Amino acid sequence: MKIEISTGLEARPVAVFVQVASQFESSIYVEVGNKKVNAKSIMGMMTLGLDAGEEVLVSATGNDENDAIAEIEKYLSAK
Repeated sequence: MKIEISTGLEARPVAVFVQVASQFESSIYVEVGNKKVNAKSIMGMMTLGLDAGEEVLVSATGNDENDAIAEIEKYLSAK
């Protein structure tokens, strides 16, 4: 997925991202390069330092995984 939020994932957008991910029961992870973090962890997400335009791999495992991926993609593509 491409991060299309103009400011990238700085503090406030990360907090909203974690809120979106936390709505779901599924285990959700974000990968970039050789780092993989829990999408429901603010501290983990902050360590990624993601900028606008960067590509990330988002994976979800659980009974609501498709909905989780769809909502996360919708959030990241918001301009």
